[in-house]
Amino acid sequence: MDKLLQLAELIHERNLLEERISEITSRPASIGHLGEFIASSIFGVRLAENANHKSIDGWFESGPLQGRSVNIKWYAKHEGILDMCVDSGPDFYLVLAGPRHPATRAVGPRPWLIEHVFLMEDSALRGLLSSKIGIATSVRRDIWTRCEIFPNPNPELCELSASQVSALNLFGVRRP
Repeated sequence: MDKLLQLAELIHERNLLEERISEITSRPASIGHLGEFIASSIFGVRLAENANHKSIDGWFESGPLQGRSVNIKWYAKHEGILDMCVDSGPDFYLVLAGPRHPATRAVGPRPWLIEHVFLMEDSALRGLLSSKIGIATSVRRDIWTRCEIFPNPNPELCELSASQVSALNLFGVRRP
């Protein structure tokens, strides 16, 4: 019964934290919604006002990607998989990911960290994949490496400003 009581207390604390987070973001405190909020703040994405856009979370508002659509993902662990739209997808996937882990390790905690950020163009990505496209699409490691924009900069793909890097570092183990 002690473990059950401890669990109930921790869940109560978590619920209070989720309320505070929702007050800040005006969104549910799920990893997906928070990823969208964080990405919109750091990368200048105008989020869709509702979920009617099946595969599009928003549009880049400035820079070389201005006006291009984006689907934003936040995975607590970087397991080499990506939930992709089967039919027509967005122009880009912007993936926030925690530490690298093989997909076979499903046990243990999943802290909400941003250790990696990837920017993948949908049409180019589809041409490189050999696996079935859909939920949990397997993406080869070399593709992830080519599409990484943080912490390993890729100026050809997307050059991050110092303020963007600082903002991303707030959500990682490298907190300033």
